[in-house]
Amino acid sequence: MIFTVAIDGPAAAGKGTISRAVAARFGFAHLDTGLLYRAVGAKGGDPGETARRLTPEDLERGDLRSLEAGQAASRVAALPEVRAALLDFQRRFARRPGGAVLDGRDIGTVICPEAEAKLFVTASPEVRAHRRWLEVGGDETRVLAEVRERDARDMGRADAPLRAAEDAVVIDTSTLAIDDAVAQAIAIISGRLR
Repeated sequence: MIFTVAIDGPAAAGKGTISRAVAARFGFAHLDTGLLYRAVGAKGGDPGETARRLTPEDLERGDLRSLEAGQAASRVAALPEVRAALLDFQRRFARRPGGAVLDGRDIGTVICPEAEAKLFVTASPEVRAHRRWLEVGGDETRVLAEVRERDARDMGRADAPLRAAEDAVVIDTSTLAIDDAVAQAIAIISGRLR
């Protein structure tokens, strides 16, 4: 069976947690596409060349969840040559037998517009910044500024800007417990599997 679940949304909205839970529930493979961009940004060098030579081992780096790697990812993700280099890898993963869940910024709009299920997971910038601050520490005011800066960059880029696909179901996690958000996602996907 080929079944693709596209889960998009801004940083720290909960899409990764929801994606992992959905993949586990349905036995689908999972790809956090942000790790691809984080790895390209963290490796440095020419971003286009780095993207073309990316290996699965590059996704195992321990520093890919840092704020610095997230900012670097947002910068290289705005480069058309990087996006093009990673496009085929993501599309092949999405259409693998047995089902796949991909989470990112442009899965439902660009990478897999044909996905059988599309979700857009979001939350207010303040809630997302607080979550990120709990995860990485530092100055919470600075984290909020970085979240807003990243949102502006991700939503304003010319190539594949962050936005909900027209046929995506929006899940706002601002006031939802994670179990409730996961339950909503599973219910939506179950309905599409019939």
